[in-house]
Amino acid sequence: MNIDALILQIDRGLRTLAGAPRAARPMPAGEGEAAPLSPEARREAAALMRVNHCGEVCAQALYQGQALASGDAELKRALEQAAREEEDHLAWAEQRIGELGGRTSLLNPLWYAGSLAIGFAAGKLGDAWNLGFLKETERQVERHLQGHLDRLDPSDTRTRAVVGAMQRDEAGHARAAEALGARELPAPVKDAMAAAAKVMTTVSYRV
Repeated sequence: MNIDALILQIDRGLRTLAGAPRAARPMPAGEGEAAPLSPEARREAAALMRVNHCGEVCAQALYQGQALASGDAELKRALEQAAREEEDHLAWAEQRIGELGGRTSLLNPLWYAGSLAIGFAAGKLGDAWNLGFLKETERQVERHLQGHLDRLDPSDTRTRAVVGAMQRDEAGHARAAEALGARELPAPVKDAMAAAAKVMTTVSYRV
């Protein structure tokens, strides 16, 4: 990796953890007033968006780790494109959390460090497995976001618009990884990924 690319990755990591993400695309729900929510619906939405924000912190670290480990220029470009879209998600989630009066996870530095290591390890297995890990991660996130849509108050159109846009992007990333030659991961690996994600989502919902 050249020095410019390394500086870019360091800058992205610092911005991820410092809470200063920059969205290239506008907020999916626009900038209008949100519908009034009950205190319970507001707390639930804030907690779910904290989980989603934490997931986007992990996504940034995973992509950075995978890009650092790969020597394939096309794969690096695909990972960088996905990371840019995920940075939009990070900014949207952070904005919506603020609107709801919530906070981001106190454990984000821990999640980031662990995800960076996992992404780097996946990248070292070879590009096909690297892409397979990316595809499966996005598929699991897509299902996870559907679960959030099912739990959000139907009147909370602002939060639902953010989650829906994130879900569509995740599905696109999975398709892109498949088109680039992703290998299908063994079932035990998928199960281990789902178990690790369950720990992260359960803890970040509360902390």
